[in-house]
Amino acid sequence: MERQKKNIAGIVRELIQPVADEMGYILWDVEYVKEGAEMVLRITIDQDAGIGIEDCERLHRAIDPMLDEADPIENSYRLEVSSPGVERTLSRPEHFQKCLGEQVEVRLYAPLDGQKKIVGTLTGADENTITITVGENTVTLENQQWAKVTTIFAW
Repeated sequence: MERQKKNIAGIVRELIQPVADEMGYILWDVEYVKEGAEMVLRITIDQDAGIGIEDCERLHRAIDPMLDEADPIENSYRLEVSSPGVERTLSRPEHFQKCLGEQVEVRLYAPLDGQKKIVGTLTGADENTITITVGENTVTLENQQWAKVTTIFAW
């Protein structure tokens, strides 16, 4: 089932990417997830000037008929369009490149030096690794070592 959900997200991403591009939005993420008893297709968009509710509504109205026509999802689902927020999850190579120099929290699958969480500055990223600087120390992690990376906003 998990593989099928990822395939749906990929199919939807390919379908709506040209529309998001044409409207001037960065397609940050596409998720197809179960929440409670229902399935949710969550489209996350961004742009340099930030995203407002009007932007979300505008893209929603543009892609809703496309999704109905293409019908990439057999079951019923709820369509959500939102911004990634100020504290955003990083999952794609372009996310890491855009957020170099920012404070991040990295949740690890297994403890590293007794810690399952690292908080520091994202100082490097490539296809296989991310580099976090914590004070005077630098830690390079293979992608399979971390479960989740989230930016931290200083309130």
